[in-house]
Amino acid sequence: MVLPQTDTMTAVDKQQIKQASNAALASILNLTFLPGIAFIWLILAIKNMTPTSISYYHAKLGIKVNLVAFIALGVVSVLMVILGGFDSAWTWVYVITYFTFVHTTFIILAVWALTRAWSGLKLR
Repeated sequence: MVLPQTDTMTAVDKQQIKQASNAALASILNLTFLPGIAFIWLILAIKNMTPTSISYYHAKLGIKVNLVAFIALGVVSVLMVILGGFDSAWTWVYVITYFTFVHTTFIILAVWALTRAWSGLKLR
């Protein structure tokens, strides 16, 4: 027996979920394939959203995650190279290990935000 599907979401809710999903996708793209370009897209997208909507929440979350990722990945990696010496092999072992672990963590966080955006929910 197949139960009839009930669609209780309004068009406004679906539009907000689509915008939230696009914002979360831009966050993932900024962390993976299109760094910088996707961040600009995220900044421009937030201007068209109402501050109380779920889409605004996910766009703001994406901006925060990507800024923290830039600091954690870029600045800390550069400091490790400067302090450890450019020619030291152990510096590169630490930098590559740190970068890979932290970058993976941010990507997983962004994917989690995307799945929450698809369902129209905030992170918990």
